[in-house]
Amino acid sequence: MFSSAIQPGIVSLFSSTGSDPLSLFSSHSDSSLPSDSFICLLHDTTCLPYPSPPATLISPPEQEPEDEETSPSRTLDQTVLHIQSPTLRSTFIRSPPASFQSADRRMGLAMKHPWIHLQVRNMGREWSFEVGIVDHSGREGIVRCSTFQKQPRLKLTSPPLLHLPLAFPSSSSHPLTAWCTLALHLPSLLPHFSSAALTEADSEEGTNVGSAPVPSGSFAHVSFVKVYATCRLRRIWFSESGPRQTLPREFLLYAAD
Repeated sequence: MFSSAIQPGIVSLFSSTGSDPLSLFSSHSDSSLPSDSFICLLHDTTCLPYPSPPATLISPPEQEPEDEETSPSRTLDQTVLHIQSPTLRSTFIRSPPASFQSADRRMGLAMKHPWIHLQVRNMGREWSFEVGIVDHSGREGIVRCSTFQKQPRLKLTSPPLLHLPLAFPSSSSHPLTAWCTLALHLPSLLPHFSSAALTEADSEEGTNVGSAPVPSGSFAHVSFVKVYATCRLRRIWFSESGPRQTLPREFLLYAAD
């Protein structure tokens, strides 16, 4: 998708406040659960506009009580994308979209930046996202991060899947906001696709399927990004630098009064 485009230092793939937030994505929800499985745009604080019936919006987890006069607002004064479903893997957004055609499936996004960042809100439900990464030999692997995974696992499917655990800050730790900015340095994850320890640990559960071309060496590009239920999403972007870099003003999270 971006193989022939000039890629500046920061590239925004998704912004919930843009004029057409999902222009680079396709979306899918569980049609058998019309009241529980859906994707919609709403204001983070007011939850307006409510999704169309029969959709029923879940409530975010309650925060630990603090002094209301001094405690900052934990919600955003911004429109965000709400992705909700009890069947996590059936409800998601994906870029490139399903309609995107490419001669080489592994090219996909062809985003060359080493860092991916996601601004996401914990909704107190299981949540996961995936990133497809490709090495300079054209071998693809999938990195999946999820809140339900307890230990790192490597599944030698086709393409290989590196499944990593993910945890949000607990409400008892009194975070300043219900939102987090996650950052992954993708090149540093490539060596884990060759980890014998992770493969052996997963083989004990009988989940590996034969042998598959395993990515290794140097990082080339990202082939796809997929965000599953259940979460609220503000922005996804790629960068050449890590989380300490100075961001444009529109990338910041603005709290409600």
